[in-house]
Amino acid sequence: MRKFTSAAVLSCGVSICSVMLLVAGAHEAWARDDTPYSFSIPAKPRLSALADFTAATGIQVVRPDAGAIRGISRAVSGRYSAETALREILAGSNLGYHFTGPRTVAIEAPGASVGYGGDVVTLDTISVTGGAQDIGRGGVSEINITRADIERRNATDVKGLFRGEAGVTVGSPLPMSQKVYVHGIEETNLAVSIDGARQNNKVFHHNATTMIDPNLLKAVRIDAGVAPVDSGAGALAGAIAYVTKDARDFLSGDGFGGSLKSIFNFNGHVSTNNLTSYSRQGGFETLGSLTYGKGNEFRAGNGQEVLGTATNFLSGIGKAAYQGIEGQRFAISHEQMRDDAIRPFRANAAQIVDVRPTPLLRPYKLDRQNTVFTYTDDSPEGWWDPKFVLAYTRSKVAVDQYSGATIDTYSYTSEGVTESFNGKLENKFALPIGNIVAGLDFYRDRAEYTDKDYRTAERASNFGAYAQARLRPWERTRLSFGLRGEHQHFEGVNGFRSSDQGLSGNVSGEHDLTSFLTAKAGYSRVWAGIPLSENYAQNPAWNYGAGPKSVTSNNSTAGLVAHYGSFELEGGVFRTQINDARVPLWAPDMALRAFNLQTQGFQAGGTYNWADGFVRVRFIRIDAEIDGKPANSYVGRYLTAPIGDVLTFQAVHTIAPWKLTVGGDVEIVFDNNTLFDPATGIGRLEGYQVLNAFIEHRSFYLPSLKMRGEIRNLFNATYTARGTYGLEFGNGLVRPLYESGRSFLASLRLDF
Repeated sequence: MRKFTSAAVLSCGVSICSVMLLVAGAHEAWARDDTPYSFSIPAKPRLSALADFTAATGIQVVRPDAGAIRGISRAVSGRYSAETALREILAGSNLGYHFTGPRTVAIEAPGASVGYGGDVVTLDTISVTGGAQDIGRGGVSEINITRADIERRNATDVKGLFRGEAGVTVGSPLPMSQKVYVHGIEETNLAVSIDGARQNNKVFHHNATTMIDPNLLKAVRIDAGVAPVDSGAGALAGAIAYVTKDARDFLSGDGFGGSLKSIFNFNGHVSTNNLTSYSRQGGFETLGSLTYGKGNEFRAGNGQEVLGTATNFLSGIGKAAYQGIEGQRFAISHEQMRDDAIRPFRANAAQIVDVRPTPLLRPYKLDRQNTVFTYTDDSPEGWWDPKFVLAYTRSKVAVDQYSGATIDTYSYTSEGVTESFNGKLENKFALPIGNIVAGLDFYRDRAEYTDKDYRTAERASNFGAYAQARLRPWERTRLSFGLRGEHQHFEGVNGFRSSDQGLSGNVSGEHDLTSFLTAKAGYSRVWAGIPLSENYAQNPAWNYGAGPKSVTSNNSTAGLVAHYGSFELEGGVFRTQINDARVPLWAPDMALRAFNLQTQGFQAGGTYNWADGFVRVRFIRIDAEIDGKPANSYVGRYLTAPIGDVLTFQAVHTIAPWKLTVGGDVEIVFDNNTLFDPATGIGRLEGYQVLNAFIEHRSFYLPSLKMRGEIRNLFNATYTARGTYGLEFGNGLVRPLYESGRSFLASLRLDF
């Protein structure tokens, strides 16, 4: 059944749909569809890539007015509609296209006359990046980390994954204690998912909440602030969706393959090695990926060895799927991440001066796992486009406890476990002007702490119903709005029980003011129920009184985006207010401890793309307040951290004849004195500048071999990254963790 463009392409998400137009030829109309084709086209000369496009789709490509088609196309690997793949091949070429018949497309040069009737779709003002098609939905505050971004950044931790994104801050140099802040809000206030599975990771405030291996990831989507209701429950300040790789991302048809990747960091002699294998045969797919990292402590810019920063982690994922000839797809995956090493006594700080004597270091073991079953229909028709997800997620932290000031006074090992059994059933209804996603979801979360003398646990069960519309009612206008209703049952450590319910809603839109200027804005109000406490803060003597209040939030954003040729400029403002945010302490009367939080600011940026590279600059200012006072990282744990002003640059260029890519990024963080106390001299946040650069070469004689050299922190700055715990307290109370000094990395990747 062939679908018309206005219904079909919009079902892919507003980010793609907003740039696809209905083309009705004067002599022959063509009703486009979104039937997925399998592509495995590497980066290659664009003319050759178009030939591969024809071979995969059967659509003939003609070029009556385009003249010579030059340049190197981006890689297209996976299952996409024909139009999506064509746009990817032509991206950055300044060429347009025009469908002249059901199986024929003409490539047109800018300003060329169209001899077939209809309009030419031009690409010179459109930014389409590889991998984003799988995850982008066109949100007004959406940030997409694509597969190309992940590979280019060559990350081994979450900090590297988001490098260059000014609106995303990651504190701590240790992967097992890194926390992600989006527009200044800590990630436990966002709806975080991995392959659609809800994450419930509030275990211990000294360690990470979602530690994940970038080697396993295909893409990441962030809705900063305003998030659609189909992002899941608890999207107080937005959402983060991590998506892992599938076999079909590597293979367009039956076959098998794999890759070996090794990264060696000379600062600490850290070796990170990944082995991935995948296969497809007769509708069955498998993928397995394993990463092992091992190394010593690194040295900071001042030459000092940063104790407790040794690398010892193991991560992996196993996937199996079956897809029938009619498109029904069943998939199951299990992903796990384990970090086990000697860390600082509080893993997010070098040392905290305490009245209780403690060792400087102790063992930490963090184990996070994610098991997901998914059913989808990859050949949807009309109103039938279902998705069913059932998942179990678990995070465990085990920490040694001591009776004295040395590691020899070991007493026992405490343990915190958070887990979630969750799922959803939804359907995407295609409409002539867009689509509506409607569904039901649930979660059953538990947070448990085990000490030598007692065991505590809090539980929460939640059921929700939602609907989110993404529409294009007029040619120049995109709208999105949704409503969500939920009911939650909460159970405390001492048997206390309460129930509450609430509504969440959002509305956002974009309107093309001119051919080159777009205005966008959005607002959301979110009800999130009662959040579970951190495991290590739980006290069996807690008194809940009348019970904790449900947490709510208000988010707003507005901005402008301008396109001119290969330039894109954007700017906007944002604000998030969270009310009754629960952050309890261990004391018996602190079970209901809560704050009102506000972050606000503005951002601006620009991008210039050309056929073989790009330059990108981003600036953001983030101001955070807790109960009307400037936020610090102690009161703000699980809420926010002092960020301030951040400026980032990224630049990449590929010299195609040499198979060589060079690039780099710069992060400039400015001084922040909002917490400075002149009487004590404490509270000053010093700025820093960090430059990273790389050169990458694909072998002439063995094209499947990629070699890379990299320098991180080229100027050998001695600094503590924003978002790191305790950086504003000075060395008297808290010694924050320094980031790694100048580091040389060598990488090899072999595909087979």
